[in-house]
Amino acid sequence: MTEFRSPVLPDPRSYVVISPCRNEANYMRRTLDSMVAQSEVPALWVIIDDGSTDETPAILAEYAARHDWIRVVQKPDRGHRAVGPGVIEAFYFGLDTVDLDAYAYLCKLDLDLDLPQGYFAGLMDRMEANPRIGTCSGKAYFRNGAGALVSEEIGDEMSLGMTKFYSVACFRQIGGFVREVMWDGIDCHKARQLGWTPVSWDDPELRFEHLRPMGSSQQSIFTGRRRHGFGQYYMGTHPLFLLASAVNRMKIPPYVVGGLSMVPGYFGAWWRGEQRQGDKELIGFIRAYQLRALRVGKARAVAEIEAERAHLWQPERAA
Repeated sequence: MTEFRSPVLPDPRSYVVISPCRNEANYMRRTLDSMVAQSEVPALWVIIDDGSTDETPAILAEYAARHDWIRVVQKPDRGHRAVGPGVIEAFYFGLDTVDLDAYAYLCKLDLDLDLPQGYFAGLMDRMEANPRIGTCSGKAYFRNGAGALVSEEIGDEMSLGMTKFYSVACFRQIGGFVREVMWDGIDCHKARQLGWTPVSWDDPELRFEHLRPMGSSQQSIFTGRRRHGFGQYYMGTHPLFLLASAVNRMKIPPYVVGGLSMVPGYFGAWWRGEQRQGDKELIGFIRAYQLRALRVGKARAVAEIEAERAHLWQPERAA
């Protein structure tokens, strides 16, 4: 007779962090130090060295030797830095080495951040208080030319791409990340479509410094903003919402031109007939939300959608 054994559930506060990186020697020590200083460190931190040619490998080896919960994985060099598909490819290269069943939470974390000491503990506290929260983050700030911290102005309805914190159940239900530029927008919309709540908070204890401003690239911040415009097109964003987003982006440096740079990225892809993501139902969901948000504001539109879709939330459902 076969003995029945109940499944072993993960520690409810256990989390695994996956960090793709390439040539991050200028920033990574601050991220590494802020992770070591966390009030609740991860059960495992997998850092994927995606072909670095600077001091990154030596720095990673130094920290991994001191902390047994840091594991470094070497990925073959593709020959260049890549955002969007390249970052998510490296993320999955690391995730494939992990038994996700052993953890309650999963985080995709960049190595150009300085996190407050109670960052991950604070996120887990909020998710335990509201189990419908499937993905969340704090808010990103960067230093301007005068050294003052300035908000990156990301809406409360999204978790931020540089520090995506997920319940494993939600991550599996949405099918993980798509391998395109707007992976960090598509995931939140998909989660909300399925009845989950994506959110980010601007509480002082969850604010972190982004050492490389969002939307920048290895060429220039304008290249990064054009890339973002293309990503909005790929996701299925309504053109009116894209124009409103571009105007809003003009409020942070580089003023005006930074927002304008999104427009050719979007409409250039439209003119060329570029491919969009294949989930037509999700595109319709995104556009309905965006048009409603233009009429009544994001906060009210999100509240309406989440109330309407509360009955769809099934955290135990397999992906």
